Amino acid sequence: MEQVGLAAATEVSLWSLFLQAGIVVKLVMLGLIGASIWTWAIVIDKAVSYGRIRRQFDQFEQVFWSGQSLEELYRTLAERSNKGLGAIFVAAMREWKKSFERGARSPIGLQMRIDRAMDVTLAREAEQLESRLGSLATIGSAAPFIGLFGTVVGIMTSFQAIAGSKSTNLAVVAPGIAEALLATAIGLVAAIPAVIAYNKFSGEAGKLSARMEGFADEFSAILSRQIDEKLQPRQAAQ
Repeated sequence: MEQVGLAAATEVSLWSLFLQAGIVVKLVMLGLIGASIWTWAIVIDKAVSYGRIRRQFDQFEQVFWSGQSLEELYRTLAERSNKGLGAIFVAAMREWKKSFERGARSPIGLQMRIDRAMDVTLAREAEQLESRLGSLATIGSAAPFIGLFGTVVGIMTSFQAIAGSKSTNLAVVAPGIAEALLATAIGLVAAIPAVIAYNKFSGEAGKLSARMEGFADEFSAILSRQIDEKLQPRQAAQ
């Protein structure tokens, strides 16, 4: 009796169900397992990278608002590979310096060029923040239907087994039904974390983007005041 019980347990194990599944159901399961692994890779990468970006934002803001001169801070950051707030700052200061080196005379034109440089950098940084989130959305929406496709194929296999054996014995139809349920379960295992991670990281990316937009607006106002201070005496002298 114990041997029979062990044999039955072996026959209904997940691995045995996978081995007994048809080629189509196997491909579905493998694809969903691969999607699940990719989902968790993105989750880990985003959790680490967003935490690092938040720390970088905090450090930059601490230095920026410490009273250090903009020129000195620009010289420090210009030689580095900057991300987030640092990249926006460097882009604005680079346009600022280029314009004054070429003898900028129009405050409005200079302000527009600086704002455009920050907008372009902001869009690029926001795009990097949202990279691979589309994969999570795709997996979250498609995985249940792919699992359902495996379910349909498994049920069709069960009906074919019934027709071939001319028997409705549970032992005949159980393997196909079990394969179908396993494909559905794997689809849900892949989809649920993907949906949760997408919602979480989309919110995180939105908060970080809003933080960059707020800094860009504040820095634009600072540069606007400095533009007035530098160009108004020059215009008055002319």
